[in-house]
Amino acid sequence: MNSRRLLSETRRTFPATKVHCQQPSRIVIVDITSPSWTSTCSVLSEALENTLCLACSLTGPCRVPLLSLYVVQSQQECLLPFTVCQVKENFARIQACISELRLLPGEGCFPQTGNGVVQAVQDGLQQFKQYSRHTAAGGSTNSSVEITILTSQSSKEMAKQLENKLKDVDLVSLRRIQVIEVLKRDFLEPEDVEQCMPAEEPSNIAILGMDIDVQTIEDNVISLEVLFKTWLHDYGTEREHLHLLLPSGGFSHAAALKDYPVCLKCDLQERLLDPALLSGTADGTMRAADFNSPFQMAAWPATVLYKLRVVKALKAEGVCESVLYGLPFIIRPTSCWQLDWDELEINQHSFHALCHSLLKRKWMLLAEREPQNTGPNWNIVVHSYYVIVPSDSATLLVKAVAPRELLLPSNFPALLAEHPERARGPVESALNSLEVEVAYNPLHIKSNLYKYLKSVLHKPLHWQQAQPRDQRPERHQPKQVCVLPSAASALPPAEG
Repeated sequence: MNSRRLLSETRRTFPATKVHCQQPSRIVIVDITSPSWTSTCSVLSEALENTLCLACSLTGPCRVPLLSLYVVQSQQECLLPFTVCQVKENFARIQACISELRLLPGEGCFPQTGNGVVQAVQDGLQQFKQYSRHTAAGGSTNSSVEITILTSQSSKEMAKQLENKLKDVDLVSLRRIQVIEVLKRDFLEPEDVEQCMPAEEPSNIAILGMDIDVQTIEDNVISLEVLFKTWLHDYGTEREHLHLLLPSGGFSHAAALKDYPVCLKCDLQERLLDPALLSGTADGTMRAADFNSPFQMAAWPATVLYKLRVVKALKAEGVCESVLYGLPFIIRPTSCWQLDWDELEINQHSFHALCHSLLKRKWMLLAEREPQNTGPNWNIVVHSYYVIVPSDSATLLVKAVAPRELLLPSNFPALLAEHPERARGPVESALNSLEVEVAYNPLHIKSNLYKYLKSVLHKPLHWQQAQPRDQRPERHQPKQVCVLPSAASALPPAEG
């Protein structure tokens, strides 16, 4: 993948104005003219509902602030306008909308045409523009939107249609368009997909002064869920998250540890969602971690610049897993738009060189975090330490490592060289009966968390139950933009 294109895209996409909400709003356009819509409908609906139940359950700033959903058949229809769906605290509305999506007619009911998709894009952008104008009067700002188009038509052909039809459309608020070609793969079950990632690497088509992401994914719940879960990552690029400070190459011992001329500017990315951020996952008393603690880092929301000073190198085989704690984070070279191009490029090359060198040496790094607080309550500085682990990719993994004060004494008795047959036999028999996996794939392990969160979030909307299509009231029709309420009434009413 071309790194220069990615970096230049980042700089072009983010204007130099400060916005209150870094996360983009979302417009999802579903092309149901697909010959395989009957099978796609159920898996797409489930994947979308699973992702949005997570988004509604996570405490802290909303990761998907606004959502609008269009379907394209003989003409486009807006099932979910921005005016009624700020995502948090509106899961009942989202469920009602997804129920309507499941009721849409099956395959072969509508002719395939790209015009409906283009009209939905135009209508969605106009709807977002009007909504933003009204809500800005109340002090709420969300200045960008991303559009995801799901279709069975050729994604590249769809991108060309967008190029021809959107030349005269105002795209200033549009951050990105994704055109996702969903392929029906009857011979592959989700369990057979090793990574359940897109069937093709995402490619980009440069049109209209911006890039359109074009990719193909398989028609199953896990693949679509992986696509939608990218919405939960931090999309802010106003600043880097982490400075990784490496010591001087000329090692004069005492002086070297005080001199850190190499500073790699990095971004932190969550590898896992913190269960403590999910409302209702315990007994109701679980709280989010205190990220002001000297023993915590946070990739979301990215409000603090962390500095990690590398103090030692560690042999990879010499780190015991039992002294690592907390959630891991992925470290990447930063994509902060405020850095100039040359600095971004040099920083990225230096980061890759570090990854390569650590792999070659089979080393990890021990780093000390510089304290964030210097006020009167922090006159005694508490140091925290982290292990930085290389991988085969151009990323590093960072995880907290225990200092002396947190360590409890443990006894590790030596294994006996000989074991009685009456003990060894049953154990060996039990182990031999187990299915052996080459690697652990978390995508194959389900905990029923989605079902639990949906039950917690469920609030029946007696006035908005899913109805058969011929009994539903007329909705958002082609070339008609939703009439928006005044700024004071733009937000949906609170639900009891």
